[in-house]
Amino acid sequence: MQATRPGIPSRLLDPAFVRELEVLRRRLEIRARSGASGEHVARRRGGAAEFQEHRPYSPGDDLRRIDWAAYARTDEPVLKLFRAEEDVIVRLLVDTSASLDFGEPPKFESACRIAAAFGYMALAASERAQVISAGEGIQREETPVRGRSGLPALLRALGGITPGGGTDLARAVDRLIQKNKRAGMLLVVSDFLDGGPLGPALSRAAAAGHDLVLVQVVAPEEIEPAYEGDWALEDAETGAVVEVTMDAASIEAYVLRFAGLCEELRQMAKRLGATYVRVRTDEPLESAIRRIVARSID
Repeated sequence: MQATRPGIPSRLLDPAFVRELEVLRRRLEIRARSGASGEHVARRRGGAAEFQEHRPYSPGDDLRRIDWAAYARTDEPVLKLFRAEEDVIVRLLVDTSASLDFGEPPKFESACRIAAAFGYMALAASERAQVISAGEGIQREETPVRGRSGLPALLRALGGITPGGGTDLARAVDRLIQKNKRAGMLLVVSDFLDGGPLGPALSRAAAAGHDLVLVQVVAPEEIEPAYEGDWALEDAETGAVVEVTMDAASIEAYVLRFAGLCEELRQMAKRLGATYVRVRTDEPLESAIRRIVARSID
């Protein structure tokens, strides 16, 4: 485990942010399909889904899901599980590459807060949530947690990762779906400044039934660069240095290339039935979370 990044856990979920999440979590649906034949889209609420089994109540579980008739018979609280809700998990894949350490505040801080928000909403709905850190492949997979009682562990996991190194998100996504045959929501939080082809890996994840949510975290100066003159630019992930002259033509070329990356992600999301939201580090995260819950394609 890497050293805890000072101060991040205390800033992940402030009281005002949590109040907003309590409202939004009731609108969140997980549209994953399991691999078993005959099963339908998995949604957060049981609705009219087929009853599957009971499981023991754990502190923090949603009291509305307790089977009170069974409790009266056995004096032991148990929750009803429905086939559509079976083994639903929200996997929080956080890009920890060095490029996320850029900006003020750093993009990585916003990425962790977004992951914490969706972890909170999943746990508050008695679902499971898992933190996965990814750089050049999967760096670490935390043990999935369930219910509100799992929130401290989830926040500790997010606070225990720091940005550094390169990026290979495709490798991380492929490894994740190979190891986890049961589909769930796959929330990928990254700046997507990855030189490798990500589309095929996301296509395989969608084909396996995962509910894909792509959240691109960007700094304002990456959208509207204000640099002029001669610069020596160092790649945060490789250390390579390139000398450039930032004039009007080069800035325009950069802006077009960055816009092309965003459009590629947008079209990929449309093709795969995924959600794609671009989040600026200078915007209120509540607005971004609302767009993700509403299944927007920015």
